[in-house]
Amino acid sequence: MIDQAPGSAASPRAGTPERLAIDTIRTLAMDAVQKANSGHPGTPMALAPVAYTLWRGFLRYDPDTPDWPNRDRYVLSVGHASMLLYAVLHLAGVKEVNADGKRTGKPAVSLEDIKQFRQFGSKTPGHPEYRITTGVETTTGPLGQGCGNSVGMAIAERALASRFNRDGFVLFDHDVYVLCGDGDMMEGVSSEAASLAGHLALSNLCWIYDSNRISIEGSTDLAFTEDVGKRFEGYGWNVVHVGDANDTAALASAFDAFRATDDRPTLIVVQSVIGWGSPKAGSEKAHGEPLGEENVRTTKTVYGWPADSEFLVPEGVAEAFQAAIAARGRPAREAWEATLVRYRNTFPREAAQIDLLREGKLPGGWQAALPSFPTDAIGLASRDSGGKVLNAIAPHVPLLMGGSADLSPSTKTKMTFEGAGSFERGDPTGRNLHFGVREHAMGSIANGMALSYLRPCCSTFLVFADYMRAPIRLAAIMELPVTFVFTHDSIGVGEDGPTHQPVEHLATLRAIPGLNTIRPGDANEVAVAWNVALEQSNVPTALVLSRQAIPTLDRVRYASADGLQRGGYILADCEGGDPEVILIGTGSELPLVVAAHEKLSAEGVRSRVVSLPSWYLFELQDDAYRKHVFPNEVRARLAVEQAGSIGWDRYVGSDGCTITMKTFGASAPLAMLQEHYGFTIENVCAVARGIIGKHS
Repeated sequence: MIDQAPGSAASPRAGTPERLAIDTIRTLAMDAVQKANSGHPGTPMALAPVAYTLWRGFLRYDPDTPDWPNRDRYVLSVGHASMLLYAVLHLAGVKEVNADGKRTGKPAVSLEDIKQFRQFGSKTPGHPEYRITTGVETTTGPLGQGCGNSVGMAIAERALASRFNRDGFVLFDHDVYVLCGDGDMMEGVSSEAASLAGHLALSNLCWIYDSNRISIEGSTDLAFTEDVGKRFEGYGWNVVHVGDANDTAALASAFDAFRATDDRPTLIVVQSVIGWGSPKAGSEKAHGEPLGEENVRTTKTVYGWPADSEFLVPEGVAEAFQAAIAARGRPAREAWEATLVRYRNTFPREAAQIDLLREGKLPGGWQAALPSFPTDAIGLASRDSGGKVLNAIAPHVPLLMGGSADLSPSTKTKMTFEGAGSFERGDPTGRNLHFGVREHAMGSIANGMALSYLRPCCSTFLVFADYMRAPIRLAAIMELPVTFVFTHDSIGVGEDGPTHQPVEHLATLRAIPGLNTIRPGDANEVAVAWNVALEQSNVPTALVLSRQAIPTLDRVRYASADGLQRGGYILADCEGGDPEVILIGTGSELPLVVAAHEKLSAEGVRSRVVSLPSWYLFELQDDAYRKHVFPNEVRARLAVEQAGSIGWDRYVGSDGCTITMKTFGASAPLAMLQEHYGFTIENVCAVARGIIGKHS
């Protein structure tokens, strides 16, 4: 078969412009999935009227300027229905913004891109990916993540409006629309996010819930029979019902109801039939696999489409769709830009900050506020020094916002400087967010904030990082500068016992590509770690901090903490030749390793101490530097860390050793745990001597 040119003899039967556009979206989705022999055609077919109605009649968006800051956001949380978004972006004529932030004038999604659906290197991957495809506001794949991101986007709009809007100068007043489904509603993250959105009365947020009653296994009656609308009413949302996804007039009324609601978020419950019009309509087969060539032909016949056509865009369909969107979005964008010009003359400082946020940059000079800490044999818990650093720099980084999952008294991430305040219902001026006990939503909300120009940080105990694994991973995939603060990082939690003593968590965080996991070893390394985290514009950071006090090292006697910027550095070295043993430490074990080094040195043993707080940064250094820190000829190496041993073989080699955790911890005072598990000066020295003896 060959593609049919628009306007050829093989054109659709005459229909309304609306019906032609909707069926074009449907058939593009069917053809792309069939050509790839992979994908989900059913949801795009069912929801084409919803996407069409929203984009054509309501979404404030300029296809020529898709990075306009005050555009409405459209999030496809049902990421498996990616062809719905790709088809809409193509018909809307959205223009590409390249990796350098430049508008190229090329289509964001061309017809050729659609033909390359799910193929290597294409702009139409199986699930929408931020930075890959212009017009994709966030990477959605794991169900519920788009819902959580949208709450962060809505929070960001409120925060930006409170900071920059002035009488007569409205620069931020956009809305956030989300298309979600039964799968999203079953995932816990969406419940957490919806609960917080209702509490905060985010009236700029609209979720469109596709209630098609089908999942991969079959009917949702197998596992999901609750009344979602009533659940959301309980969250404090406005709930609107649309009985048929094909009823565009009812959909328009629902969107009008959302825009008229100013005291709560809105859920529009839309009843649809998955795979509408196909022989497989309403079945799980229409959800998760291609329809098959014969069923595609039959379905096109139902639509009045030429059965043998492929990737057909009838003449005038794209032009009319683009014109309707641009007629609303372009004047709004041009008015916004004119307002910004006037604003710049009246509020030049704030306008300069808007320029920086659009470029992903921070205000100059903030690093001068970074504190340094004096030598202290007792020292500070790194969670405490982390809180001090945060409150020193936050006044100079206005878009830094954050909070914790109900743990700020323990994680010390609360901003306490004068005027910091709390972001609350009816008062979005504060810098502190109270996420409640909602770690999963907290991570995805933080990602949404980062996608909307803010610099978010969020915190919980390291052991609870498992509750937010998906958003941490997605932050790395999207290259978002989110700072995840994890405290209570080891068996140093003591009496709380093994349920709260993370053992495997460092290894799993370090395993995430593109995530900079930093475990600083004293207060000055904490300050440098925060500096590194905020300097990054496209790398998320996990700051791993202690509950217990860590001595602040003498930085006159030992190397500067600035070495952390290279991930690992020689903290203390020997005299009189190459080291006989290299001692490696991170976090609360770094002073222990230093103390062992001093004891060994007094005994005449030549030892080197390497602080290795960030494996990620260290692996970015050139080979010469890494060999300088870890010479090949020094094979006696010992790593000490109150966590699992996985990964340490990279640095200690097959001839080295670790003092690490081989089991879960126990409930006991910290000193007893350290003695029991071998985290003592005597044991470190004994193991080091044993390794040296083996290599003598």
